[in-house]
Amino acid sequence: MNIKTTPFKEVFILKPNVHLDERGAFMESFNKREVENLLGRKIAFCQDNQTVSKKGVLRGLHYQLPPFSQTKLVRVIQGKVLDVVVDIRKGSPTFGHHFSCELSAENQVELYIPRGFAHGFITLSDTSIFSYKVDQYYHPQNEGSIAPDDPSLAIDWQLAKEEWIQSEKDKAHPFLSKALLFDFKDDPYV
Repeated sequence: MNIKTTPFKEVFILKPNVHLDERGAFMESFNKREVENLLGRKIAFCQDNQTVSKKGVLRGLHYQLPPFSQTKLVRVIQGKVLDVVVDIRKGSPTFGHHFSCELSAENQVELYIPRGFAHGFITLSDTSIFSYKVDQYYHPQNEGSIAPDDPSLAIDWQLAKEEWIQSEKDKAHPFLSKALLFDFKDDPYV
C-alpha cells in the first residue's frame, strides 16, 4: 500500500497494491497493521457501511460531533465519485478549506478522513457502490452537516446543481457559518 499526502496534513490518499494475473486481480483493501504503520497512529474501525447511488446523487456534507466524531476510510467498489472533505475544526489554520479527489473502481484510491472533517461525495458514473469504514458508531443526536452549495466553500461538484439528487434532509443543511461545529481540541482523537 502506498500513501500520498493531501493539502490537509491529517487526510491521506491510500493506494493499495493491485496484483494482476490471467485470472483477474487481487488486492488487500485494508490491512490494519500496514495502515497504522503508514499513518503513524492507531485505528479502531468498528463498522463498515455501503451505499449504492445513481448518477448525480450527492450525499453530504456530513460529520459527527464529539464525543462521537468519526474517522473514515472510504473507497469506491463500482463506478466513480467525486469525494470532498472540509476542515471543520474551529481554530485550525485550514478551517473552512476543502479538498476533493476522484475515487473509482478503476483507480482503487482510498481516502483516510480523520475526525474534525465534514465529508460528502457525488456519483459521477451511472451508478456507484461506495464503501466506508468508521471508528465510531452513528449517533443521530451528534450529527452535523453543511450545505454542499455553501458559497463560502466554493466546491466544484463537477455536475450542475440541477443534476443533483439529494435527500430532503441533505437539502436542508445549513451553511458553514450556521453549522454546529466544535473546537478540535475538545476531541481527544483529533
